[in-house]
Amino acid sequence: MSKEKAARISNARANPDQHPSEKGGKARPYEEWTRDDLYDRAREIGIDGRSTMTKAALIEALRNH
Repeated sequence: MSKEKAARISNARANPDQHPSEKGGKARPYEEWTRDDLYDRAREIGIDGRSTMTKAALIEALRNH
């Protein structure tokens, strides 16, 4: 588990759009995410049927998961 967490932090540091050292609560609202970003997040948490979902449907699924 800790290796996975370390990898996530390392990957986030390498991504200029993510800032893992910032305090929580400052994430952009889902409406500002691209559909691809929403899809990737849905894949990470295992939402079924994501490939056919619209951006609005992905947002709803992520909020209700």
